[in-house]
Amino acid sequence: MIARTLPIAVAVLALLTLPLWIGGTYYVNVTSQILFYAIFALGLNVLAGYGGLVSLGHAGLFGISSYVVGYMLQLGYGHTAAILMALAVGNVSMAIYALLSLRSTGIGFIMITLALGQILWGLAYRWISVTGGDNGINVPTRPAPFGLSLADSGNFYYATLVVFLLSVIAVAIFARSPLGAALMGTRDQPRRMNALGYHVLAIRFWACLFSGLLTSVSGILFVYYTQFISPQTLALTSSAEVLLMVISGGPGTLLGPIVGAGLVVVVKNVVSGFIERWNFLLGAIFVAIVILMPEGLVPGTVRLWRLATRKRAPAKAEIKTEGKP
Repeated sequence: MIARTLPIAVAVLALLTLPLWIGGTYYVNVTSQILFYAIFALGLNVLAGYGGLVSLGHAGLFGISSYVVGYMLQLGYGHTAAILMALAVGNVSMAIYALLSLRSTGIGFIMITLALGQILWGLAYRWISVTGGDNGINVPTRPAPFGLSLADSGNFYYATLVVFLLSVIAVAIFARSPLGAALMGTRDQPRRMNALGYHVLAIRFWACLFSGLLTSVSGILFVYYTQFISPQTLALTSSAEVLLMVISGGPGTLLGPIVGAGLVVVVKNVVSGFIERWNFLLGAIFVAIVILMPEGLVPGTVRLWRLATRKRAPAKAEIKTEGKP
């Protein structure tokens, strides 16, 4: 028990004290990016990891929430109304998304989600009266919950951290809940689950709504972080990037998407300042992960650690036996 809780406590303590020791506003902002992209990856992991439903259209849902916030603020509504409306519209959009795509699985599901994502991307470009087209929408201010202005990078980081920790707890509860277990059952044996009396489509639908909620939350944090939203946010590359976060970290795990988000954001924002061909480096890292750790970084690291400890145990036993008279 201590072996599990101690690393978690150390990680939470490091995150709580991060602005004090990381040095510089830039790195605080990069960490904020890691946190809200990790929420996005956790949302996609609910479907791709726990449900076996790979989506290439989640950036569209991510962008819808961002656009709703920007549009509501342009109309003169406050931040509370904009956030609540973004969550509502995001979940309604996810419900429609699920109803259209869940009739298929495998490649069919991927292609339908890809098509839906491209439709939303096209609407963002063409519906200029709402989205602003190429010019996008500016968000001039950030909210100030409890009187704390999120215009300050430190305050925004802590607000994002609170939302991130709540999201991690929610996903952990979901994964251990009967619904999470049923979702994993539909991933591994959908026909058997159906024969046992489970409504496979309903289970996947509720999982989609939970995934959509996390995606909407991350979209809201994103638009307040950048204070700008454009059609590029809904592009296929954004969906593929978040899917790579899930795959590289370890689909179907709690920590995998978080590690994957950290890897991608750090390479894009930090390593790119030192290496011009950072895209090549990121691609090489992904290839290495697929070859050496096909299950992802987190499960692969755990596997290697267990293998190393198993080899070390017999060696210690031999040394003890040799030392006896």
